[in-house]
Amino acid sequence: MDKIDRKILAELQADGRLSVTELAERVGLSLSPCHRRVRALEESGVIQGYRAQLDPGALGLNFSAMVFATLRMGDRQAVAAFEAAVVEIPQIVEAQRLFGEPDYLLHVVTRDLPAFQQLYDERLSALPNVQRLTSTLVMKRVIQDRFLPL
Repeated sequence: MDKIDRKILAELQADGRLSVTELAERVGLSLSPCHRRVRALEESGVIQGYRAQLDPGALGLNFSAMVFATLRMGDRQAVAAFEAAVVEIPQIVEAQRLFGEPDYLLHVVTRDLPAFQQLYDERLSALPNVQRLTSTLVMKRVIQDRFLPL
């Protein structure tokens, strides 16, 4: 990956809807080489996809919590069962496996506190192999979906 690839990535992070023509102009390439580089970045997995960035509040998802999960056991089957169950809960918008304790950090969004409580009582507390759940509420988003430093 060279300086031009990094420029391409920076431009696409800022605006994933750029046409290849606009992108080529911004990075100082002609159309064909720019298109080849974008395709190579996609095929190599550096560019994983394109999507719209949505405002949760505009969609009525005004409540956000971080849920820390500690598992009873850390063997392969327990981890796989927990992760498979987490994937099935759409209100979990991000899940990270951590070193040490707790084992997982789950970012959960719901419309309000009662919806979070219902999700917590009915789904989160029933996740397989969970020893303990600890939640903290998000007061304010300071940084969200920051571009990767290129």
